[in-house]
Order: sequence, then structure tokens, then C-alpha cells
Amino acid sequence: MTIIEAILLSVITASTPLVIAACGELVAERSGVLNLGVEGMMVMGAVLAFIVTTSTGSPSLGILAGIASGALFSLLFGVLTLTLVANQVATGLALTILGLGVSGMLGESFVGQPGIKLMPIDIPILGDIPLIGPLLFRQDAIFYLSILLVLGVNWFLFKSRSGLKLRAVGDSHASAHALGVNVIRTRYLAVMFGGACAGLAGAQLSLVYTPQWVENMTAGRGWIALALVVFASWRPWRVVAGGYLFGAVSISQLHAQAFGIGVPSQFLSALPYVATIVVLVIISRNRRMTLINTPASLGKSFVPDR
Repeated sequence: MTIIEAILLSVITASTPLVIAACGELVAERSGVLNLGVEGMMVMGAVLAFIVTTSTGSPSLGILAGIASGALFSLLFGVLTLTLVANQVATGLALTILGLGVSGMLGESFVGQPGIKLMPIDIPILGDIPLIGPLLFRQDAIFYLSILLVLGVNWFLFKSRSGLKLRAVGDSHASAHALGVNVIRTRYLAVMFGGACAGLAGAQLSLVYTPQWVENMTAGRGWIALALVVFASWRPWRVVAGGYLFGAVSISQLHAQAFGIGVPSQFLSALPYVATIVVLVIISRNRRMTLINTPASLGKSFVPDR
């Protein structure tokens, strides 16, 4: 039971940043914006969360710094793609490269320093339930935020009037504009929300998953989060299922090495990314279902006066 509990706890910890980042990107893509800079925003959130937490001794301030850094980075993406109408794919890739470079520069003097771990919240009585207690009722605040985030995004997109407008912008920005919806403002807010989520996911990496700073510590998780959005068919609840599936694959390679399973370590390290490719190939085979769920205006620029 102890081994099972340890494995499940590590899966939850590994899956949480994927769920958070994918939920934020899902909202951005529902508005018609394809932001490939998730990796860059995550790594910026990780480094600034670690720096602020180490400097102040407050993980709460570190989390806020991570969220703010992701939102500001996404604002830069918004200015370039929504106001200056730059290509979204190229800008997102540039944002990732910029984030990896800036984070390495900012965190250079913090490499090797011990971090301050965000401690779990122990809910009395419920936390004492065997197996379930530690898994659900002795988790850190970011885990609970991820659950609330999924609930909130699902309600916002499919139950609120603002969510209906956002989905309308993603499906046909010209029609939404004709009906009086401010397309650019809606997309700015969606992009900044996605950036804030990516920054929070990065903060989880440097404050919970591995409380330290290592250059490029996101290790491709931003790209996995992007794949998760497609895997989930732009549905929040499917993001949770996909996030925990990919988290389990990531953790399995660590435990396989610990148990001495005779598989090359290089293959095990590549396993999460191989799984990502396999899932995308499987999804792409059902082109009809993909087209039905994909926002029709995804990746398309909009200029009101054209």
C-alpha cells in the first residue's frame, strides 16, 4: 500500500502542471488564438516563482510572481499577434525561445540553491482516510487550484454568457464582430488567462514538483500541454483525463528504473514524448471528429477594419 500510495502521489504531482497549462491554453484556443509559447511562459513562471520565494521566504508570493510573469509574457504575445497581426505560430515559437533564454539568464545565480517547498494542506479527519486521504486531502494549494480551475473553465465556457461569446469568437470572429462582440479584447483576455495558467504551472514545478531551479526544468511539458488540448478535443474534463494519463507515463519511467526493469534508460526518458506523438497520430486519423471540435477560426488573425 505504501508503494502504491507513493506512486499515485507522484503521478498527481507530475500531472498537475500539465492540467493547469492545458486548461489555460484551451481557453486561448477556444477564442481562436494558437499560442505555441506555453513552454516559454511555463519556464518563466518557474524561475520567477523560485526567485521570489527564495528571496522573500513566501511561497505564496512566489506563486503570484509566477502567475504574473506568465500573464505578462502572454501580453507580449498578444501585442504582436492581435495588435500587430504577426503570425501566431512564428510568434509562439519565438516566445518559447525567448522564455528559455531569459529564464536561464535570470536563474543563473540560483542554480543549486535549496528551494522552499510549498507545504501540503492537511484536512483534518479526511486526511486520515487510508490511501484516499493522502491522495485527495493532503495536497498542496496548487493541486486544489487545478481542480477549481477545471470546474471554473468548464462552467465559464458552457454555462456563462461570456463563455458563449468567447466560443463564438473562436468559431467565427467575423460573425461575432458583426454581432457587436469585441473580438480583440476577448482574445487578449483569453491569451492572458492562458499565460497566467502557464505561469502557475511553472511555479508548481519549482515549488512543489522539484523545489529548486534547474535551467530548462520544464523539459518539454509546455509542448505536452499543447498536445493535451488536442487530445481533449477542447473539452476541460478530458484535459484532466489526458493530463493524468501523461503524468502516469512520465512517472512510470522513473519507477521502472527504480525497480530495475531491463529497459534502456534513454527509451524510458523518451516515453512521455513518444506517447504524445502516438496519441496525436491516433487522433489525426479521425479527421471528421477533429474538425467538428476544432475552433474554426483557430490561428486566424482578425483585423476589424478589413
